[in-house]
This record gives sequence, structure tokens and C-alpha cells, in this order.
Amino acid sequence: MKTFARSKNQFRVIIENISPVINNGEYAIKTICSQPVNFEADILCDGHDVLRAEICIKKTGARKVNIVQLTHKDNDRWQAETSLNEEGNFVYFIRSWVDWPLTWLNGIRKKIADNQSVTSELLEGATYLQDSLNFAPKKGHKRIKELINLFQVIDNHKEAISVLRTEELDVLFKDYPTRHLATSSQEFPWKIERKKALFSTWYEFFPRSSSTKKEHGTFKDCEKLLPRVAAMGFDTLYFPPVHPIGEVNRKGKNNATKAESNDVGSPWGIGSEKGGHISLHPDLGTEKDFLSLINKAKKLGIEIAMDFALQAAPDHPWVKKHPQWFKWRPDGTVQYAENPPKKYQDILPIYFETEDWKNLWDELLKTALYWVESFGIKVFRVDNPHTKPFEFWGWLIQNVQKKYPDVLFLSEAFTRPKIMEQLAKQGFTQSYTYFTWRNNKHELTTYLNELTKTNLKYYFRPNFWPNTPDINPFHLQYGNESLHLQRYALAATMSSNIGVYGPVFEQMVNAGVAGKEEYKDSEKYEVRHWDWHKENKITEVITLINKARNTSEALQQTNNIEFLEIDNDQLIAFYKWNFDNTDKKLIVVSLDPHYSQKGWVKVPLHKWGIHEGHPIVVNDMLTGNSYHWDREWSYIELHPVLPFHIFDVSL
Repeated sequence: MKTFARSKNQFRVIIENISPVINNGEYAIKTICSQPVNFEADILCDGHDVLRAEICIKKTGARKVNIVQLTHKDNDRWQAETSLNEEGNFVYFIRSWVDWPLTWLNGIRKKIADNQSVTSELLEGATYLQDSLNFAPKKGHKRIKELINLFQVIDNHKEAISVLRTEELDVLFKDYPTRHLATSSQEFPWKIERKKALFSTWYEFFPRSSSTKKEHGTFKDCEKLLPRVAAMGFDTLYFPPVHPIGEVNRKGKNNATKAESNDVGSPWGIGSEKGGHISLHPDLGTEKDFLSLINKAKKLGIEIAMDFALQAAPDHPWVKKHPQWFKWRPDGTVQYAENPPKKYQDILPIYFETEDWKNLWDELLKTALYWVESFGIKVFRVDNPHTKPFEFWGWLIQNVQKKYPDVLFLSEAFTRPKIMEQLAKQGFTQSYTYFTWRNNKHELTTYLNELTKTNLKYYFRPNFWPNTPDINPFHLQYGNESLHLQRYALAATMSSNIGVYGPVFEQMVNAGVAGKEEYKDSEKYEVRHWDWHKENKITEVITLINKARNTSEALQQTNNIEFLEIDNDQLIAFYKWNFDNTDKKLIVVSLDPHYSQKGWVKVPLHKWGIHEGHPIVVNDMLTGNSYHWDREWSYIELHPVLPFHIFDVSL
């Protein structure tokens, strides 16, 4: 027989099916400051008493609680939307109780309406008012005592009933609830991060290819390119690893297993006699040079993002100093990294199952903190995190952010969905996605709805990249200028976090390896020399799109997106809005890079609260052209020359 303590028996309210909750509260939901969250829960009780419910929010470790009232939605479902304006780690829980004073108030009014005697009920009400003295501020005590006296004197029934017909007691009991026998849910974590966690525009290039001369680039050369990156509207400049590159098993051009004497190797083959993960490649420059680059970028509104790649070249200092951190085979060698059919002979994977794992974890944490504390790095792109233990990432990110909560981590994990989701749960701020391979209307619509209409929206922040040094998608290999414009426009309007690997993207250097999604003459294995002064239509349009993103709050978030009906499968249409619904953008993109496409798009007038015939103005944010619409269905025609519209909507 199941038994309860007496106090437990008195709890009448049931709270369940709370949303949003990640893994029953094991992991935090994520927002930025002022980003609203819609909280919901099933809350029910026996009988017909009045229920009250609220969401209670407090900073982790703090005592002060912020309270937001929940309102009944339907079918015992309660909800409240709220946001916080402070970064940090918080917890929230739902609290509910049978509100005796309001139940009494509801009952006595019904009896008064039925002309019943309420003498006893008035005396009962006086006891509830007496309880209110314990919760109301002292400045209100005088009026509460007057009401108590009023309800206790039989001759004052008429005056008391007159008070009951006003809203005075409703306000009093709601503002100062007694919360007798309140039921509370467990606490759930909520992480609030800086704005860049939700809105960022990344540009990637190889520092060693930054020279305008036919030589190895340096940090000083990178400084000269900062104005170009800033002018195009990028706020994050990501560098592949800038550490010494291994000599042993160094890769040659085009991933050749035998390097020539002048081959520079892959930056991801980290470590040599010149240093490891806390050293800079001497050909790039000194620590002073790197710090100068970081500071000059910051003045232009750009953050430098570093690559955090936890692997080692065979001649990395760790291999000699900590051989136990690598898995040695019977023949005295270490199996190099593989991702069949890809082979990385120049890279040794770290052995996370070593018995010395505590010292290993500590060293990797010190490595991350070194770049934060020595150079002010606050953004890391993490290479292949899915090949390391999930719990390690949760531990490392938590410990970095405990000291530096504004440090962000981008997960580079093109792998199975649940693995990508687990990394996000463990604390990764953003994640690469499958956007790179989503091309037609059905694929794009389905994927965006999955990211923004499921529980993923509370913890998985997508970052859309049309290309990366590792991925030269087949459609770009044969893609024309219009396709490049289309892909950037889709990424930049569908996701608030985006990135592009250049200058190969904007200069359409897209030759691939036959049958593979890889770049021919890949920059991963050799220094390339670009015309960094080259401007073309793609650079111009990227600049205009980024400008639109930087001036539009609707495009600075991902989840507020609705796809619109349009009678042409070669056109995709959707609209986005900001948190307080004061900024609306309507986007239409042609998915045909070769021919003109036209159709009729259904404008969501009813969701905007207007009726057909009411004129609206849509202004193209790139061309400046304005169009006046007053019908639910509006005509769209797009050409390969500029295969999209980003409309600012004025109602």
C-alpha cells in the first residue's frame, strides 16, 4: 500500500508536461537577452476551486526570485511568455496552488447573484483578508483592516456586498497571494547568452594565404584584409588552426601522402618541435602580431574565432611528453585518424579512454583558457567534436564559461542528427547543419520546420554555411553566379547565424575532385594566392545582404519563420519577424539558377491583422524598389540576375 506524509496528502495540484524542458531538465534551454520563451504546463486539481499558477525564475545560486503569472490556455493547459535581460545561468520552476480567497470570492458572488444570505461567507472572507495582512505591504494594511471590520459587522452587509461587486478584492488577492499548500515542480536550467550566440556572420580564410605577394601570408597581411571583411558586413573572422604544423607524415598538395620539401602541410596536423596547441606558427608571426590583429579587428567590429582542434601530429610535444594520451598498437605505432574513405596520416587521435584522463582533460581546458586569457579570444570553432566524448565537452564548456560566460563554441559536426543534438545539449552555442545539402523546396521547408518548430529551437542554434574548406558541394562545383547568390541569400535569411569560406565562394573558385565534394588544389594543403582586391557582383550582393541583416531584427533570429503558399515549386517564400513583432520581412527566393520563374504568393494578411484591400508597401532592401499590394495573392517574378527579394513590410 502506498503511503504519504500528512503534508504530501494535502497537496492537491498536479503539474506535468512542462515545456520547454530538455531531457527532463538535464540540460539547459538557451536564449539571449530579451528573447522571449513561451512556458507551458498541464496544471490541474480535483473539484472546481480556483487555481493560481506562476513561473518562478532565479539566477543559479541566488535567492531572489522573479515571478511571472501563468494564465489558463485551454484543457488545463497554462502558459506565460517572458524573457530576461541579464546574461548568465538561471533556473525556473512552476508553482501552483488552490487559491482559497479567490475560490471564496467566486462562490460568494454566485450566492449574491442568487439572492442567498451570505452572513457566514462574509465572516469567512474576513479570515482571508486577515491572512492577506501577512503578505501585503504595510501601506495597504489600513484598507485591509477596514474591509475586515466591514465584513464582520452584520449591519454592513449592503456596503460589503457593494465592495464585492467591484474589482478591489480581485486585485488584492491576486497581487498578494497566500500560496497555501503550493505545489512546485523541480527546477530546470536556463542559459542566457550574449547576442552573438544568436546572430553572427562568419567569414573564413586561411591566414597563410593572406599575402598579396607570392609568399606565405602573416598576421600582418591579415590585418590589411580586415577592412575588406568589415566592409562586406562580417562580424566574425574565423581562422583554421594557426599552430605549428607537424613534419612527420606531413601531407602534400591535393592530400598527397608524400610531401615535397616546400609543402606547407595541413593546419589541422597540429604540433611539431616548434610547439603545440599553445604556440603560433612562426611563419605567421609572433604573439605580439597576433594580439595586434585581434585588437585591430575588434575596432572594426570583428571578433577573431580560433579553431579548437583536439588532435596531434606525430611530432607534437604531447606525443613524447604524454605518450599515455595516445593509443599505441602492438607494433609501437599509433593508428592515424580515419573517416573512411578519408585518411589523415598526418593526425593522431587523442586517446580519451586513457587512465590518465583527468590530467588530459585538465590540459585541454588549460589550452582553451590560454587563448581566452592571453589574447581575449571569445569564439571557438571546434573541429570534429563528435569524435570526442560528449561528457568531456559538457565539462570543458561549463568550466570555460564559469570563468568567462561570454565565450562561444561552434560545433563542426556534420554527422548523425542525434549526435549533433547531443553536442548542443552539452553546451555548444551554435552548430553546423545540413543546410549545405538541402536544395529543393521540400528539403528546405522540412528542415527549417524541424529546426524551428520542434524542441530543437530551445537548444540547437543552427549556423548555415554554403561551403567549407572540407565541403565543396556538388551543386557549387557546377554552379553559376546565380546559384552562388541564391545559396547565400537562403542561408542569410533562413538562419541568423551564417558563415562562408572565402574567397573561393565569392570568386567562384569551385573546381572539384572528380566524384568528391572536395576542392581541387585544396587550400587545406597549400598556400593559395588570391586577388584580395577583386570585387564582383557576388561580393556586392553579399555586402547588401549583410547590411540588410545588420539593420533588421527580424533577420537576427531564426525561429520566427513561417513559410508561405506560392504556386511554383521553383520559388520558396517565407516571412520572419522580430521578438516584439515590430519588424517584418518577406523573402522570396528562386531555386532556378538558369531561368526566370514567376508565381503568386499568398501574403499572410490575417496573421498581420489586416484585411484584403488594406494597402501594404513592400520595399526591396537590396534594390530599393517599392511595391504596393492590397490583395492576399501577389505576383512575383524573379530572374537569375538577382534571384531573390528581401522585402521590408510596411502595413
